[in-house]
Amino acid sequence: MSVVGFTQRWVLCCLLLTACATNPSGSDGKTLIVATDPTFPPFESQAPGGVVGFDMDLMRAVAAEAGLSVTFKSLPFDGILGALQAGTADAAISTITITPERAKVVSFTRPYYKSGLAITVREADKTIHSTDDLANKTIAVNIGTVGAMRATTIPGAKVLTFDSGPQQFQELINGRADAVLNDAMITEFALRTGAVKGVRITGQWLTEEYWGIAVAPRSPKLAVLDQALATVISKGIYAKLYRRWFSREPLPLPTTAPALAP
Repeated sequence: MSVVGFTQRWVLCCLLLTACATNPSGSDGKTLIVATDPTFPPFESQAPGGVVGFDMDLMRAVAAEAGLSVTFKSLPFDGILGALQAGTADAAISTITITPERAKVVSFTRPYYKSGLAITVREADKTIHSTDDLANKTIAVNIGTVGAMRATTIPGAKVLTFDSGPQQFQELINGRADAVLNDAMITEFALRTGAVKGVRITGQWLTEEYWGIAVAPRSPKLAVLDQALATVISKGIYAKLYRRWFSREPLPLPTTAPALAP
């Protein structure tokens, strides 16, 4: 989806959510209503006991440092930012890349994760190595994501958009798409765990991206969550969670996302 298309969709989501909202979220002042799309394991996924993942554990740790509890609210990815603006969620954590376009409609904490965009193709495909090779190809993406935005810049590309992560890979496996543009770490996890088979990541990461916890613009919760996240990192809680979920040491993080640097 182009930046213009993303903005138009966000405005529509805001209008619809505002019309439906009757009470502000987190009305007791001690509970954070946190929006997420639980279709991106290992960061967020649906389990019998509720939503689980690295993002969930990190959000609970951040909230605990701030003296708050968390209730997670599952939403389609492209409805999350609108929920913040409409006041039906206090915060959002869902592998949300910090971009200048998104920073116009929501506010972000300091980055909590470093990743990047990758091209995934079928294992037998030896023709696609970079975005140049995607010209005039069919590309599957998750709607509202950075991958969706990037796909629309590729000359002649036909972009198929889906509401959940697994659907885009299924289109690739079934031969209805030539490639998927998606977050590299999510794809690597799906391949490592066998959740997705018959595909591979081709080439290097296309981008260097940082994710943040999002809140409504000018929300007083921004400073609280930002300080709590800094404390979670300085105390080593973040590193412990990272090692638990990814079996590796965390990558260095800036205090401000490079995409938002002056």
